[in-house]
Amino acid sequence: MKAVVCRQYGSVAIEEVDRPALPEGAVLVRVRAGALNTIDWFLAMGKPYFARLMAGGGRRPRSHVVGVEFAGTVEAVGANVTDFRPGDDVFGAARGSLTEYVAVPVERVVRKPVRVSFEQAAGVPTAGLTALQGLRKGGIARGRRVLVNGASGGIGTCAVQLATHFGAEVTGVCSTRNLELVRSIGASRVIDYSREDFASERRYDIIFDIIGNRSWRECGGALKPGGTLVMAGGDWHNRWFGPLGRLVWLRLASLAGGPRLVNYMTRFDAADLSFLAGLMDAGALTPVVDRRFPMNEAIDALLHLGTGHARGKVVITVS
Repeated sequence: MKAVVCRQYGSVAIEEVDRPALPEGAVLVRVRAGALNTIDWFLAMGKPYFARLMAGGGRRPRSHVVGVEFAGTVEAVGANVTDFRPGDDVFGAARGSLTEYVAVPVERVVRKPVRVSFEQAAGVPTAGLTALQGLRKGGIARGRRVLVNGASGGIGTCAVQLATHFGAEVTGVCSTRNLELVRSIGASRVIDYSREDFASERRYDIIFDIIGNRSWRECGGALKPGGTLVMAGGDWHNRWFGPLGRLVWLRLASLAGGPRLVNYMTRFDAADLSFLAGLMDAGALTPVVDRRFPMNEAIDALLHLGTGHARGKVVITVS
């Protein structure tokens, strides 16, 4: 079967690999689409340089199949699986998902809502869970004022819709070309960062920061007393450490009396993903897909993601 494989930094290729074995507690999924994430970009490109430790090598990465999320159709089920059967359309998360078939533990996959496409569903496991878990950690509730910095990206478009669903008053920060997109998915106010400074005029209960381009003083000045800064992403342009340096600085500032800071690692949770599936089925969450690339253009897809200007998710159609 074909897979998107990285053997050297800055390049991926389509190679033939063995079809995975099917453990007793797993399902074999024929992948229809997979979405790219920042982690795929920095593991494949080896930038920032600390990412090379994660990729398994300084000069050359440990060979790996790219991708962490997918949507597809169950081809076969393990001996101990009772909740799924061949023919079920599903989506979920698994390392090495940009391949024609992937074996996934049953607890890391849920049914795909009929009303969303495979391409849309493929972009939800990482972005949707990151947005949902971050908003919860920030204390999302009805009536809260929430600012999403980076509202037009994969995580941001999910965060705007989820915060709106929870009854918050949502302000989205994005570029000029994305103002209408962010407004159309539920933001009650949209700020064009090239013309306005979100830290200059209003105070928020939660700042959900995906971009990581503002200092802790600026973020703190835009928060209400007792407000929370949720760091869900960061600036990867530092070639050595990416967003880690800012994260350490923000943590020290928070301990020294700066704004309350929440930083976290997104965890896969089947109950959370089922919750998101329910919202998609009800029309309360519509995944935004920026561009679709065929499998043989995976390197172009990664480079497009690396520009940092994708609207929603970048998706690769596998089969």
